Amino acid sequence: MAREAATLLYSGAEKEYKQAKTHAAQTLGTHFLPSNLEVALELDKIAEENEGKNRKERLIEMRKEALAVMKLLDSYSPLLIGSVWRGTIRRGSDIDIAVYADDPQAVVDILKSQCISVLKTAWTRVNKHGRTLSSLQIEAETSAKHRLEIVIRNCAEQGEKRRCEIFGDEIKGLKTKELDKLLKANPTEKFVPY
Repeated sequence: MAREAATLLYSGAEKEYKQAKTHAAQTLGTHFLPSNLEVALELDKIAEENEGKNRKERLIEMRKEALAVMKLLDSYSPLLIGSVWRGTIRRGSDIDIAVYADDPQAVVDILKSQCISVLKTAWTRVNKHGRTLSSLQIEAETSAKHRLEIVIRNCAEQGEKRRCEIFGDEIKGLKTKELDKLLKANPTEKFVPY
């Protein structure tokens, strides 16, 4: 079941985990739904089987590009999150970085001044435990044409623990110095709960 849902996600037939799991259950004629973690682990296996050595090279390249962007934004406490942090990239993955700023436009200005192609910006709001949190989402493109998504959160949110909806663990991510050290020591290391 998890493999079927992961195949739907990998092929692009489904975009979201919930829909992929429901579609897989209908296809296989069952009501059982696997966990997001089970699907994510299968998705990682499928990506490895299909992308092989190129996947590791792309991961290193994406982590290097993430580091360059994070160094530009170092005064905003950047944190590499998502599949590039975890080491579970697949074709179409983007680089996800969270930063903390009370003036989001300053972050946008830095990116533009460094010739990073900012494609779109949009405010999002979510309700978490009775609080409404807003953040600015920036979609951009790196010089190597990798998609880059930067979420700018309020400084007051820095240090708050966040739980990953896919893997179920705490999103720890990598700070600039941690990513730099990782790239020198073990550039393809994975951060996945097993």
